[in-house]
Amino acid sequence: MKHLLVTLILAGSFLSVCAQTEIKVEKDTLKDGKFYLNGVTGFNLSQVALSNWSAGGESSYAGNIYLNGTLVRKSGNWLWANALALDYGLTRTETQGTQKVSDKIDFTTQLGYTTNNKWYYTIMGDFKTQFYKGYNYPDKENYISKFMAPGYSNISLGMEYRPNESYSVYFSPVAGKLTFVQDDYLSDLGAFGVDPGDKFRAELGMYLKARAQKTLMENVTAITSVDFFTAYDKSFGNIDVNWDLLINMKINKFLSASINTTLKYDDDVKVLKTAEDGTEIKKGPKVQFKEMLGIGVAYSF
Repeated sequence: MKHLLVTLILAGSFLSVCAQTEIKVEKDTLKDGKFYLNGVTGFNLSQVALSNWSAGGESSYAGNIYLNGTLVRKSGNWLWANALALDYGLTRTETQGTQKVSDKIDFTTQLGYTTNNKWYYTIMGDFKTQFYKGYNYPDKENYISKFMAPGYSNISLGMEYRPNESYSVYFSPVAGKLTFVQDDYLSDLGAFGVDPGDKFRAELGMYLKARAQKTLMENVTAITSVDFFTAYDKSFGNIDVNWDLLINMKINKFLSASINTTLKYDDDVKVLKTAEDGTEIKKGPKVQFKEMLGIGVAYSF
């Protein structure tokens, strides 16, 4: 119940912000047969150099490359919409070497039919995974994730409210969540909610997705999306959450600054703790949060 209340509060706050920041555009601005491409891509770099520094510390380098975009096409009463988010980042220090700090592949596609250009009968599918192996640093021997381990996909039927191309909310009472663990080592551990030895898990449940893109002020753009899912089983009410926020601030023609945050909660992902004897102990699920602030080069389209 506690998890349900927290996620409902988050959902209400998100939708309230979306409603208050909706961009004012004329209705039916989409022209039939034309593709509309929007988004931002770029890379950020940071560096610290120390030499005989009496206060302590060590030199380090960090960088990440990202893309967040949408592609939409309208044809009569049909609307085809796609969203893609990619992110990969590394950091390197003298003592720890190279470590991964961000890794994301997130793609969504949907097809909707409307009679009033606001409400759409929609079928939606999405796919989430990562590019490369992940580790519980400083342990670099035993990986804890990799491409398609995990991989997530939601396939659903529902209704979407899309008053313009900057704001949409989609709800599905019939959604299938598919979890893939295509790795023998992680599968045998029963990672990411699959039974030990299995590489696939299917759940039927309820799904809510919202997305907003807003120009907050001149040269400052925010793109955010949030997913909620709860399964129709004994865990009903324990809501899986995935919330991404990207704020891109253009400094001049070449330079930009960005803030990228991700909040996750998955009832099937247990936190691993290492005991004094080296054995790993599975604890309960926890709220996961990541924040990255960087300065680099970005291109909006």
